[in-house]
Amino acid sequence: MEIDKAIRESDDRWLKTKYNKAIYVIQRALALYSIEEVAFSFNGGKDSTVLLHLLRAGYFLHKGGQNCANGGPSDFPIRTIYFESSSAFPEINSFTYDAAANYGLQMDIIRTDFKSGLEALLKANPIRAIFLGVRIGDPTAVGQEQFSPSSVGWPPFMRVNPILDWSYRDVWAFLLACKVQYCSLYDQGYTSIGSIHDTVPNALLSVSNSLSSEEKFRPAYLLSDGRLERAGRVNKFSSGSGHSPSFSNGLISADLHKNSLLTASAIAVGDEILLGIVEDQLGPLLCKKLHSIGWSMSQTVVVRNDVDSVAEEVERKSSTNDLVFIYGGIGPLHSDLTLAGVAKAFGVRLAPDEEFEEYLRSVIGDYCPSDRNEMALLPEGITELLHHEKLIKCKNIIVLTATNFMELETQWDCLIELTRSSDILAVMEPYVSRLLKTDLSDVATAKPLSKLCLEFPDLHISCYRQTRYGPLIVNIRGRDEARIEAAVEALSKKLHPGAFSEINSS
Repeated sequence: MEIDKAIRESDDRWLKTKYNKAIYVIQRALALYSIEEVAFSFNGGKDSTVLLHLLRAGYFLHKGGQNCANGGPSDFPIRTIYFESSSAFPEINSFTYDAAANYGLQMDIIRTDFKSGLEALLKANPIRAIFLGVRIGDPTAVGQEQFSPSSVGWPPFMRVNPILDWSYRDVWAFLLACKVQYCSLYDQGYTSIGSIHDTVPNALLSVSNSLSSEEKFRPAYLLSDGRLERAGRVNKFSSGSGHSPSFSNGLISADLHKNSLLTASAIAVGDEILLGIVEDQLGPLLCKKLHSIGWSMSQTVVVRNDVDSVAEEVERKSSTNDLVFIYGGIGPLHSDLTLAGVAKAFGVRLAPDEEFEEYLRSVIGDYCPSDRNEMALLPEGITELLHHEKLIKCKNIIVLTATNFMELETQWDCLIELTRSSDILAVMEPYVSRLLKTDLSDVATAKPLSKLCLEFPDLHISCYRQTRYGPLIVNIRGRDEARIEAAVEALSKKLHPGAFSEINSS
């Protein structure tokens, strides 16, 4: 019940939609099969942890909230299958058994290989359907739907995939919104957990610390690009000399650390943009500027001139990005509520700032009222005025007053100048792109490109067409030119010679 309540009270409408769809799949399965005919495959990972709590909520709702007053977390009657392996992380085993105790899971522990163990289990029990925490993008998800019969050669059962359409972001939004426990490895930088032989922390979450030789990592939920979730799933081995593990795809840990991502988001505030009266000119330019200094833009969004809308977006973006740029809604008008929204996001009030007020008087002179200047109200205790008061910084939020290209160019120059004396905006090695084009159809190129993404998780590989029937353009982007060249060669080998030709990148 507490899971359903947490989602219902969440402000995340996207998460609510995904939750409702998953619950529908669960309730449909429970209507098709009796409780004795279903099972749940649990492995202690984040996806199956999400599914555990979805099943708890789904079963409660399926029963119509019966015994709500007396029911507890141990009232979970669905048979749970756990394949215990000697190569599993100790933390995974520990979390799995703790979850079993906390939620009263009826555990069937299988210590043989997956297929043999499943055959024996289904022979001894009337199981007809198994809930799986499979998501699109997983190697085993190819060709699956929410209800998919088992593959040829396997014992017959129905695979039920309630979170098949969930993204990495959805998984963490659910776990954090519901405030449920998950395996401690995810707080140590692991983003996708396999065995002890093929899993290391995701180097994209590495935190540099010059005072310590120990490498530390940010939690998994701070990985801004879910497409890089499996960047830590590699073949590792010990060289016997104390060196760091190596990656089987040719990218060593040190290289990935050198290419670690700094991410930013942009928030445009303005009803006029949402109404289609004006276009957001600054977002695309900001993307280009950040790209030119090696940053990755994770998202650009437009929100209403509303304090709560601004506050919600600032809170969400500031927790998952290194920097957030916000523009629009700055000034004395009734609709200029951006700074109020920033203040609310961080739980502080707007207060007069004498230094900023003095700057405003020097700029607007007689137009500035002699008494209190509303434009000089800034989020209290978290605001820094930068570059002669031309820039406002609130924690990791950069407030831009620019309204057009030229003004943004000026403010960007101020930011770049600040990099010489502060660490506000680290200038990284810029990205390099290779553009390829082909006349092949999307169907013909889909599988080779998907494999390429798995082989080169450190590169950003995107596709687009400038016209519906024009050539398909593939953009391979990264910082390591050797890696990009290797990806181009790998792609050319997956299709017939001459399938792709290179075009000049701008």
